[in-house]
Amino acid sequence: MAALSAWFWNERFWLPHNVTWADLADPAPGVEYPKAGHLLAALPLALGIFTVRILFERFIAGACARSLHIQAGVGRRAQPNAVLEKVFTSITKNPDSRHLDGLTKQLDWDVRKVQRWFRHRRNQDKPSTHTKFCESMWRFTFYSGIFIYGFQFLWQSPWMWDTKHCWYGYPYQVMTPGLYHYYVTELAFYWSLMFSQFIDIKRKDFLIMFIHHLATVGLISFSYVNNMARVGSLVLCVHDASDFLLEAAKLANYAKYQNLCDFLFIVFGAVFMITRLVIFPIWVLNSTMFESWAIVGPFPSWWVFNILLLVLQVLHIFWSYLIFRIALKAIKRGKVCNDVRSDIESSSEEESEKATDGPKTFLHKPKGENGTNGHCAAAKLRTQNHSSW
Repeated sequence: MAALSAWFWNERFWLPHNVTWADLADPAPGVEYPKAGHLLAALPLALGIFTVRILFERFIAGACARSLHIQAGVGRRAQPNAVLEKVFTSITKNPDSRHLDGLTKQLDWDVRKVQRWFRHRRNQDKPSTHTKFCESMWRFTFYSGIFIYGFQFLWQSPWMWDTKHCWYGYPYQVMTPGLYHYYVTELAFYWSLMFSQFIDIKRKDFLIMFIHHLATVGLISFSYVNNMARVGSLVLCVHDASDFLLEAAKLANYAKYQNLCDFLFIVFGAVFMITRLVIFPIWVLNSTMFESWAIVGPFPSWWVFNILLLVLQVLHIFWSYLIFRIALKAIKRGKVCNDVRSDIESSSEEESEKATDGPKTFLHKPKGENGTNGHCAAAKLRTQNHSSW
C-alpha cells in the first residue's frame, strides 16, 4: 500500500522540477498551501448541499411551481397487466412487430391497444414537468449564486486581470480562504449531483452524466492538488457564466412562457459561444499552455492538465455546433424547436399516434412535453446544464 501511495504521489509527476512535497509541507505562519486532505471537506458539504436541495425543491421550488399552475400530477397510467409488465421490465420497453404480434394473440388485444399500453407505461417512469421545474429551479439558484460569488471573488484577484499571476511564484502560491471556499463548494456540488443520480428518476443519459460528474470531480481535485487553483477558478467562472441561463430557459419552458424561453435560449447560446469559443481559448488556454511554459516550464501533470483542457475545448466546439443548429432552426421556423438529441418522450406522442393509428418515429414534434407550442430546446440540452469542466 505504501508503495502504491508513493507511486501515485510521485513528486516528479505532480510538481515542477526541483520542488518536493516537503517544500510545501511547512509554510510560513499564516500561509496555507493546498493539500489533498483539504478536499475531504467537500464530502460532508456535498451531503449538506444535497439536503438543502431536497428542502428547496419540496418547499420553495414546489411553491413556485404551484403558483405557475404546474401540477405535480402524473399523466395517464397504464392499466395493471402482469403479462405486459413482465415484458416491459424483462424484455423490452419498445416492442417490435414480432413482440407485438405475440402479445396481441396472447392477450386478444389489437396492436394499437398494446402500443398504447407500452406508451403509457414508459411515460410513468419519466419525470413530470413539476419535477423537472423544481430540479431546474434548484440548479438555476445554485449556478447563479456560485457565478456571482466567483465573479466577485475574481474581480478582486490579480490573476483575473493579468493571467500571468496564475504562474508567478508557482507552486508556492497561498490558498486564500475565498479561493478555497469557491473551489470546495464547486467540488461539493458535483459530488452532490453524483449522489442524487442514484435516487432521482433515471434518464437515458444516466451513465453519460455520471461519467461527466466523475470527470468534473477529478479535474477540480487534480487542479487543486497541484495548486493550479488560480487558473482553475478562471475555468470555473467561464463555464458558470452560461449554465444558469440554460436553467432559466428551462424554467420558462416548463412555465409555458414560450417567447421568454426562446429569448433566454438565444441569450444562453450567445453567451455559451462567446465564453467557450472565444474567452476560454484566448484567455485560459493561452495562459495554461504558453504563459505557464514561459514562467514555470512544463512537467508531467502540466501536460495532463493541458491535454484535458484541450479535450474540453473540443467538447465546447461540438456543443456549440448543436446549439447553433438549434438556433438556426429557430430562425427558420420563428421558434426554438426540439433538440434532435431529445431523450424524453413527449406527451404529444400520444396525440400524434391517435392521428396516425400506428407506430411513430419522430425527431421534431409540433408540441412539447408540457403542451406548449414549439417546445423549448433548452429543456433537452442536459449535457451543458452542469458542465463546469
